[in-house]
Amino acid sequence: MSWTLINKGDHRALQLADRHYTRQKPGSNQFCRPGKNLVLLTEDEKALWVTWNGIRDDGWDAWECTLFRNEGDYLSSHLIVLALGITRHLWGEPPAGGIITYVGEHLRGGCFHAAGFRKAGMSKSGKLLLQLSPNRFPPAMEPAEGGLFRHEVIIA
Repeated sequence: MSWTLINKGDHRALQLADRHYTRQKPGSNQFCRPGKNLVLLTEDEKALWVTWNGIRDDGWDAWECTLFRNEGDYLSSHLIVLALGITRHLWGEPPAGGIITYVGEHLRGGCFHAAGFRKAGMSKSGKLLLQLSPNRFPPAMEPAEGGLFRHEVIIA
């Protein structure tokens, strides 16, 4: 499996973003928040990840996963761990609050729990808040050839 770094307006990611439950304006050519975004798309274009670092209004000193969607056959928790390693490689050490994500009411965040995230509270709108603290972050992951971040998973 391979993640590749893409631009936040890359058309290849728009359909995946449009099918994400947080999408506010499907069809729009922007699917990221203002500020610094790290956008990853799998080589087969079936999974999308966005890490955001911007001005927060919730008091957290943390990066945020604002979008993760996996429509492929790869284990979501594994994709999350790899995306975190890539984020660490490209952005350096995580902030004091690590990384957070908000999970919708209809979801339980199982793939994030499997990747090491823990419950940290609730949002004002009732979404589950999950956090991965800096001491639980995976190591930085460097790209292989051609800018792709490759990782093989062998299940015996």
